[in-house]
Amino acid sequence: MTGNVRKLDPLTLPLRGSQLIEASAGTGKTFTLALLYVRLVLGHRTVEEPLGEGLMPPHLLVVTFTEAATKELRDRIRARLTEAAALFAEDPQTVDTTATAKDPLVNLRNACPAADWPACRRKLLLAAEWMDEAAVSTIHGWCNRMLSEHAFDSGSLFRQTLETSQTELLDDVVRDYWRTFIYPLPPELMGEVLDHWQTPESLRKSVRNLLPHVDALPAPEQDPVAAAEEAKRRREERLRELKAPWPAWCDELTELLAETSKRKPKPLHGGTKNSIQKAVDCLREWAATDAVEPTGFLLKNRSKGFDSLETDGFVEKWTGDDEPPHHPAMDAVAELLPALKAMPVAKADILNHAACWIARRLDSEKQRLASMGFDDLLTRLDEALGGPQGGRLAETIRRQFPVAMIDEFQDTDPVQYRIFDRIYRVASNDHDTSLLMIGDPKQAIYGFRGADIYTYLDARRAVSSRTYTLGTNFRSAVAMVDGVNRVFARADQSLPEGAFLFRAGDDNPLPFNPVNAKGTDRQWCVENEPQPPLTFWTLADERPVAKNAGREDMADACSAEIARLLNLGQNGAAGFRAEGEPFEQLRPEHIAILVNKRDEADAVRRALGLRGIRSVYLSDRNSVLQSAQALELLQWLQACAEPGQLSLIRAALATPTMGLAYQDLDRLLSDENALDREIRRFQGYRELWQHQGVLPMLRRLLMDYEVPAKLLAGPDGERGLTDILHIAELLQQDSQQLDGEHALIHHYTEMLRESDDEDEHRTMRLESDAGLVKVVTVHKSKGLEYPLVFLPFATEFREEKPNQAFIKYHDDNGQLQVSLEPDEDTLARADRERLGEDIRKLYVALTRSRHATWVGTAGIRGWRQSGLGYLIGRDASDTDSDLSPFLQAMADGEPAIQVTPLPEPGDEVYTGEEEPELGNALEPVREARENWWIASYSAITYGARSGFSDEFAPASEDAEQENLREGEEPAEAVIPDDTAAKGPQPFNQHSFPRGSGPGTFLHDILEWCATRGFRQVTEEPDELHELVERRCKLRNWSDWADTLKNWLHTLITMDIPLPESAGNCSLKSLETFRPELEFWFESHQVNTRVMDALVRQHTLDGEARPEAHETTFNGMLKGFIDLVFEHRGRYYVLDYKSNWLGEDDQAYIPEVMKQKILDSRYDLQYVIYLLALHRLLKARLPDYDYDQHVGGAVYLFLRGCESPGAGAFNERPPRALIEALDRLFSGQEEGAA
Repeated sequence: MTGNVRKLDPLTLPLRGSQLIEASAGTGKTFTLALLYVRLVLGHRTVEEPLGEGLMPPHLLVVTFTEAATKELRDRIRARLTEAAALFAEDPQTVDTTATAKDPLVNLRNACPAADWPACRRKLLLAAEWMDEAAVSTIHGWCNRMLSEHAFDSGSLFRQTLETSQTELLDDVVRDYWRTFIYPLPPELMGEVLDHWQTPESLRKSVRNLLPHVDALPAPEQDPVAAAEEAKRRREERLRELKAPWPAWCDELTELLAETSKRKPKPLHGGTKNSIQKAVDCLREWAATDAVEPTGFLLKNRSKGFDSLETDGFVEKWTGDDEPPHHPAMDAVAELLPALKAMPVAKADILNHAACWIARRLDSEKQRLASMGFDDLLTRLDEALGGPQGGRLAETIRRQFPVAMIDEFQDTDPVQYRIFDRIYRVASNDHDTSLLMIGDPKQAIYGFRGADIYTYLDARRAVSSRTYTLGTNFRSAVAMVDGVNRVFARADQSLPEGAFLFRAGDDNPLPFNPVNAKGTDRQWCVENEPQPPLTFWTLADERPVAKNAGREDMADACSAEIARLLNLGQNGAAGFRAEGEPFEQLRPEHIAILVNKRDEADAVRRALGLRGIRSVYLSDRNSVLQSAQALELLQWLQACAEPGQLSLIRAALATPTMGLAYQDLDRLLSDENALDREIRRFQGYRELWQHQGVLPMLRRLLMDYEVPAKLLAGPDGERGLTDILHIAELLQQDSQQLDGEHALIHHYTEMLRESDDEDEHRTMRLESDAGLVKVVTVHKSKGLEYPLVFLPFATEFREEKPNQAFIKYHDDNGQLQVSLEPDEDTLARADRERLGEDIRKLYVALTRSRHATWVGTAGIRGWRQSGLGYLIGRDASDTDSDLSPFLQAMADGEPAIQVTPLPEPGDEVYTGEEEPELGNALEPVREARENWWIASYSAITYGARSGFSDEFAPASEDAEQENLREGEEPAEAVIPDDTAAKGPQPFNQHSFPRGSGPGTFLHDILEWCATRGFRQVTEEPDELHELVERRCKLRNWSDWADTLKNWLHTLITMDIPLPESAGNCSLKSLETFRPELEFWFESHQVNTRVMDALVRQHTLDGEARPEAHETTFNGMLKGFIDLVFEHRGRYYVLDYKSNWLGEDDQAYIPEVMKQKILDSRYDLQYVIYLLALHRLLKARLPDYDYDQHVGGAVYLFLRGCESPGAGAFNERPPRALIEALDRLFSGQEEGAA
C-alpha cells in the first residue's frame, strides 16, 4: 500500500468518484480545499471534460468536526471565490494565458476558454454571495438536518429536541437501575457493589464513558444478584484452596523457628523472629476463620514479619554463613498477595450488565421524550441508511449533495465513515458523485473522543490507488522542516514497524513521506546569529527517575530560558529578520508551550510566574462550575436570599474572593453598627435580585466590595473574574425558567453537583491572551501554528493499566474491542495503540512551530514506552539507559537538530515592558441631554442631612432600604448611655433594641402579617409565633420572643385613630388593603424647593421645620407604601415607624410625634405617598373625588401602641396641595419650577 500514493495537483485532481487526500502538517489543506471548491462551482470536474454547469454552495457539502473549523472554512472559501471572480473579470486580451503562474487560481483561469470568463465570473460571484446558505457544517449538524429534512425516509419524528447535555436523563436512568437491581441485593452480597460504587453517581461515572462502546460488550449473562452470588461462590472456593495447607504450615513454621533458636543463639537479625511469629499467628487465625485476608496483609505498611517470612526476606535476615532453613510456606506467602488481589469479584459482570441495561433504557427514554443527544444524530442516520428505506434515503441525499468533502477525515469513526460510504459507495468509485476525504493520519490523536485510525485505514484500502498527498510545507522554515523529517524518516526506515507502528513486512499503510519546504523566509536570530530550529534538552543526571520527579526542574529551566530570550528580545538582540523587512523583536505572544495535561500546565505556569512572565492556559476544558469561585458564589447567593441569617452573611463576607481583612470580619462579631450596615446591603441585594435579576445583583455586589480591583491585583485575577461573570450569566439565563431566589439556589446547587457535565456552555472561557505566553495542550494546538514552541515534557506517557474501568483495543481485523477484565495480552495490545497515538501526538507537537522548537527530555523510568523513546531507538536496548546517545545518533549529520544539556535555570527574571500611562479622560464635545434619573423620597435632603449613604444610589432604592432611611435613629443609639446606672431593663416595646436592623425586623414581620391576612394571623397565631421565634433565634433575640408576640397582637388588634374625626379602625378589621404598594410616576424638572414650599404652606399648620436642599427631580419618582387600606369608602396610606421617642408611653403624645414628623420631614414623605394614591385612584375610580375618597395619612409609631392615641399620628392634606403637586410633577407651568 506504500507505493499507491500520488502527488496532488489541485488543478488536475479528478472531481469524480472517491478520492483520499493526505495533507501533512502545514501543506495547505484548507487552501487546497477552497481551490477544489472553486473548481466545483465552475464545473471543472476533470481536465478532459469541458466546463460543466457547476454546483452552487447549497449543493456542495463540506463537513468538518468543530463549529470553529466550520466558520473558518466558510470564510476561506468565500474569500477564494471572490479572488477567483476578480481574476475572471480581467480582459483576456491583456493577460498572458500561456505562462505558468505561481497562483493556481491564475492557472485555473487560463485553462478555461476566454469566451467563458464572464460566465465564470458570474458563477463565482453568485456562489460567494450564496455562502451564507452554503452546506458547510459539522458532521452532527448535517446529520440533524438530514434527519429532519428526510423524516419519512429516515423514520424520524418531525419534531425532536436536541439536548446539548443528557446528564439529567442519565442520572434518572442510573437511579432507576440502582433501585431495580442494587437495592434488592441481600446484605451479604451488597459489598460486591459497594466496594466499587458507593452511590448511583459513582456508578454513573463508570458507565458514562462506556456507553458509546456498549455494542462492543458481550451480552450480559447474569443480573447483579446472580453475578454477585457466583463471585461469592468462586471466591469462597478459592479461599478454601488457599487456606487449606496453612493450619499445618503455621504449626510447622512455629516449630521451625523454635528449632533454629535451639541451633543458634541468634539465628535472625534484630527482632525478626518475633515479627515472623506474629505474622504466622495472623496467618493461622486467617486460615481458621472466614476472613478474606490475614489481618493487615494487604496494607502498604503491613507488618515486616510477612516480608521476612518470604524466602528472600528470610535469607536476608538470616545470620551466619550456613544455609538457612526453608519451608514451602515461605514461597506460598510470597504468592499469597497476588492471589488475594486476584480474587474473583463481580465488578466486571455488574458493570457489563449496568452498561447494557442503561444504554437500552436511555434509548427508550429518549424515544419517549422525542429527544436526542449529539451521538444519536449519527447513529439514527446510520440506522436509517442501513434500514429498509436506506437505499432510497441514500439516493435522495446523493441528489441533494452530488459532491461531499470531508475535512479532518483522520478524526472519523466507524459510524461516520459508514454513513458516507453508504451514500457515496467509496469502493465503487461512482463517477456520478464525488467524495473527497481530506486528512492526515499522522495527526490522528483523538482516540479518546472516539476517533478511529483503523477506520481511516479501511477507507484508504477502499480507495486503493486513488490516494493523493500534499508534499510541500508552506508554514515552517526550511531547516525546521528538515529537522522534523529527520526524526520521523529515520525511524520509518530503521524500525521494523516503521515510524507509526503500522508496517508489516513490505506493507505500510501509514508511512512517513518527507515533505519539501516553501515556508517562511524569516530567520529566528539571537544576537545576529541564526538559531538551530530543533533543540533537544536532556537532564544533566540521566539516571532513570520517577515520572514526576523531573517535572519541576524541566519547568524551571524552560521558564528561565524563555525569560532570557524575552529579555534579549526586549533589548533588540532576539527576534526575527527577513531581507527587506524590519527586525521584529521577540515578544511573549510569539511563544507557545505545549503540554500533555493540566498538571504540566500548572507547573510551567507557576515557573513562568516566578520569573515575571504572564501566561494563559488555552486548553481549559474544565467546567467553570469546578472553579474556586463557584462555591463562593453559592455562599453569596444564599446570603443575598436570606439577609436575616447573620451566619450566611458572615460566611459570604469571609470568602477569599471578597478579600476583606480579618479585622473587618472580626468587627462584625462585636460592632452592631458594622453588622447593621452589612445587613442593609444584603437586604438591598435581595430586592435588586427580585426586581431586576440575579446578574444585576451580582454585578452590584462585585462593585460594592471592589472585587474586580482586588482580583486583578493578583496573579490569576483575570481568570477568577472571568469565571464569576461567566457563572453569573449562566444563572441569569437559567433564572428565566425558575420561580424565585430559592429555586435558583437549589438549581445552582444541582449544577455544582454535576460539575463534571461536558456542557460547552459551562466550559471555562478564555480570560485574555493579549501579550501573553500561551500554554496549550498538544491536542488543542492541532491545526494551529506559533513562531516558537517549547515542548518541555516530551517523554511523558501514560501506559494502560489493569485497574482502569475498561480497556479499548482493536483486534487483528481492526475491529474495536472492549475489555472489562483485561489480561496481559489485552493490556499489551491497548498499550501498543496508546504508543501509536503518542507518536502521532509528538508529530503534531513538532510541526506547530514556524521557526524553532525546544524539546525537553527526561530519562524517566520506562522512557522507551513514550513516543519519543520509540522513535529514537526503543528496541536498541532493554534497559532504561541514558537518552543522550540515542538523541545524538538521531541528530548526527543533521544541522537542523542539536542535543544539549538542560540550561541551568539561574536567576533570570523578565522585567517586561512598562504599561503605557493612561491618557486624560475624554471631554464631552457637547452638553449631555437632560439629567434623567430615578429618585425616591430618600433622595430629598434637608437641614444637616447629607443625603443617601454610599451603600445605595437613589436609582435602585427598594422597600426595605426606604424603610431604613425614613429617619430611624442611628445604630449607635441602640442602648442609652445610662443603661448601666438604671440596672436591667424590662422586656417591653420601649426597651426593644433600636436602630435600622430592629426596625427592618419589625417591618418584615408586619408585612408578613399583612400578606397572610391580619384577621387570620390573630385567629390562628401559631404560625406567627413560630415565625417570631425562628427570626429571634437567628438574631440571638430569643429572650424577646414573648414580648414581640404580645406587642404584635396589640398592634394588629388596637383601634387606630383616623384623620379628621373619621373614627377608628384596627388592622384586624380591614377588609381591603395592600401591603408594600410600589409606585412609579413621572417627574418633569421638579424643583424640590418649590415642592417644599407647597408642603410647608399646606401641612402641619405651617410650623417651622428643616428646609429641603435644592435639587431637581427629572425622570421617575418611585417608592413603597407600607400599607394602603380602605375604610368606609375612603383610602388611607399607613407607614410603620419604629422610632424610639422616649422611655415610656408619655413620649408618644401628639405633640412629640408631631415634632418628630417635622424634624424628620415625614411630611414630605406622606404627601408624596398621597400624591401616588391620588393618581392611582384617579385612574381606577370612574367617579373619583379627592375630598370624598382620600382619607389621609396615618403614621403609626409602633412603640407607642399603648399610649392614649395608640402611637398614631395622622393628617389629611388639603386637596389644593395634592393638585398643586400633581401639576408640579406633570411639568405644567403653573406648578413647575
